[in-house]
Amino acid sequence: MRGTDYQNDKLFSYVRPDSRVPADHPLRTIRRVTDTALTALSPKFAALYPAVGRPSIPPEKLLRALLLQAFYTIRSERQLMEQLNYNLLFRWFVGLSVDEPVWVPTVFSHNRDRLLAGDVAAEFLDAVLNLPEVRGLLSAEHFSVDGTLIQAWASMKSFRRKDGNDQDAGPGRNGERDFHNDRRSNETHASTTDPDARLAKKSKGSEAKLAFTGHLLMENRNGLLVDARLTHSTGTAECKAALDMLGDLPAAARATVGADKAYDTARFVSAARDLRVTPHVAQNITAHRGSTIDGRTTRHDGYRLSQTIRKQIEEANGWIKEVAGLAQTKHRGLARVGWMFTLKALAYNLVRLPKLLPMG
Repeated sequence: MRGTDYQNDKLFSYVRPDSRVPADHPLRTIRRVTDTALTALSPKFAALYPAVGRPSIPPEKLLRALLLQAFYTIRSERQLMEQLNYNLLFRWFVGLSVDEPVWVPTVFSHNRDRLLAGDVAAEFLDAVLNLPEVRGLLSAEHFSVDGTLIQAWASMKSFRRKDGNDQDAGPGRNGERDFHNDRRSNETHASTTDPDARLAKKSKGSEAKLAFTGHLLMENRNGLLVDARLTHSTGTAECKAALDMLGDLPAAARATVGADKAYDTARFVSAARDLRVTPHVAQNITAHRGSTIDGRTTRHDGYRLSQTIRKQIEEANGWIKEVAGLAQTKHRGLARVGWMFTLKALAYNLVRLPKLLPMG
């Protein structure tokens, strides 16, 4: 018997969004972990908001919505609000009922800036890592470190001389300029739209762009990120940030850190050993110099294992750079981009947790 194309336009519904989410959906584990971490951050949120005034978007709901933006590569707050308007899975994860209206995109952005000022992303990452069920997954002895360029939201046309002696641009809002024979460097030039950005390139022969440098520290047992930082792009930024992150690790008897050839420098290797961390750095042997790592390190099986596991952190850097495009297309300034970079690192961890934790 053929069914009837009946259009059900009932005004009331008695179905909870939770009942629409499959019992084995990975967002259930992620929601349970994030709720526990956000409860621990409640005193931090209370200190960021005044006791009187118009109620804001709850910071817990705002952070859950930003995580969804990273998980599902939603490119803008406007598209995120559109998804929240009709997607029951998103509404359940954020904590909105079926009848609750979604927020205006500009209001959502302004409320996010309050959390940015409080460095909540780093606190959120630490809160998740310090949960007992997550802490048991982390290695305290074996790590990997890597850095990557995060392109700034600034045009090369904004990279002007600090003394003001630039060639005048052509007519119009975005007038053309002739850069021929114009030697530009970070010492003599700065971006007028994002002064924190620096001219940098990933390797010899590649194009130089205005960028920041993102740094990740990963534990090797389950490939979870334990630290994420953003710095100015300089020639020594990767090694310096890596040493800072290793120095902030809890004291352990001994530790190892895997890294690529960029970290094969005498300063990094010596400083890491002073921190009681054995550098399992890929050897950078060229015609001009040898490696600072010799057979005393490379002969061990642990060194070869570190080089294999190190590929995971390169994949993490690629995922964080690509997901949603938030840092590259939305924000200016070291603090703003760094906040989103850390939040993306947290999102990377949360994506991995459903495979590591039991459902519940």
